[in-house]
Amino acid sequence: MSTNNPAERPDWWPDWYDGKNIDETLFCQAFIQDHPLKYCENAFFTKEGVLADLSLLKKGIHNAIRSFAHTNVSKKIFNLVELMKIIAFSSDLPPQDDRIHLANGTLLLDGTFLEEKNEIVRSRFPISYNPDAAKSERWLHFLNDLLYPEDIQTLQEFIGYCLIPSNKGQRMMVIKGNGGEGKSQIGTVLLKLFGNSNAKDGSVGKVSENRFARADLEHIHLMIDDDMRMEALKQTNYVKSLVTAQGKVDLERKGKQSYQGYMYARLLAFSNGDLQSLYDRSDGFYRRQLILTTKEKAADRTDNPNLAKEMCQEVEGIFLWAFEGLQRLVSNNFRFTESDRTKANRNVVKQDANNVIIFMESTGYIRFDPDASISSLELYRVYQIWCQENAFAPLKQRSFSDFLIANLNKYGIERDGNLCNAAGRRVRGFKGIGAVLRLPMETADGWQKNWPADNPFEQNAIREN
Repeated sequence: MSTNNPAERPDWWPDWYDGKNIDETLFCQAFIQDHPLKYCENAFFTKEGVLADLSLLKKGIHNAIRSFAHTNVSKKIFNLVELMKIIAFSSDLPPQDDRIHLANGTLLLDGTFLEEKNEIVRSRFPISYNPDAAKSERWLHFLNDLLYPEDIQTLQEFIGYCLIPSNKGQRMMVIKGNGGEGKSQIGTVLLKLFGNSNAKDGSVGKVSENRFARADLEHIHLMIDDDMRMEALKQTNYVKSLVTAQGKVDLERKGKQSYQGYMYARLLAFSNGDLQSLYDRSDGFYRRQLILTTKEKAADRTDNPNLAKEMCQEVEGIFLWAFEGLQRLVSNNFRFTESDRTKANRNVVKQDANNVIIFMESTGYIRFDPDASISSLELYRVYQIWCQENAFAPLKQRSFSDFLIANLNKYGIERDGNLCNAAGRRVRGFKGIGAVLRLPMETADGWQKNWPADNPFEQNAIREN
């Protein structure tokens, strides 16, 4: 029988129970007081970070009401969770990029450590800060076997960068090798270091293709693609926005209204090849990549099947190593330390994706001269000849012209819409560049048929002496 008379209430009854019914509002207020929560961006946040699994909250509610609710329990729990979203609602919980929340407190970027854990946070790492932790010898030995010494600093800074919820570095990382070097062991260690709430496995390809994939990375510090597929990305806007997003972005989940949320997931991919784009040949796509190449595996190397497990025992020391890299990155205004090899890797990938870059640096085909000029079609035909003679597949004419237009200043050329071509007609073209090859005359019926009909690009140009 229900009763509100204090004299008739057993001492062990909570205030939200009257003997028959649960006062849902009082229950939620009491629960949040005992277990501080905030709800925003479609997620609950606690002192331990984002509550990635609602089952934990439902379990806690069930433990609290199981002595007082015996029918329709699942429905009651559902209603309490929904009401808790309203009572615990917060309009915003901004990311804190000046500190790292750890199992035993909070570490500020200046090295100050605060032991208290009083605030509700977006993320907390499952390791303790131990300034006296032993140096991570296995980890460092593994990296020395895997990477060139000058590239280890870049990895150190990138892992440290992933410890804070920030995209100020504007970079993703690709570590590539021929296979069998053990590079994916890094991912295993990082999953241990970051914990399941802060890092997850994923696919760069899926992020590029699926507009819902970004929302799956919400509240995550790091996405690891353990075996990046080699197909060129059909579109890159989702990947680029993920790498550079600062502040809130528009996120979509299947079957739900889109919403604004913070996005700071960094991308780390392990691969046997390069990350390429099928259509995007802009500098913006390739400059966002830090590309490290592994050393060749030693023929006499004996693999240790327990290496990842052994390195995971050093996570406190690995954290100190990564934090050192983060401090160096911050002091350098979020500019990564890049070796000449890393820079060259990026340039090679960019050139492989866009052979016009190589063509514009070639000799014997074109010349740069302030007094020279050439029509767009004539320049494209010179480019086709260069591709044929150098075993490249030519890009489409539109892609060729778009690249030149986007890089006028780089090559010291300018557009001109009133050039006179070889046939005497006014056409579009470029000033400041000309052909070294002497192309056949274009007539009213098209280009003269003075080239071999079976292969118009073989012995098809007369080189000027």
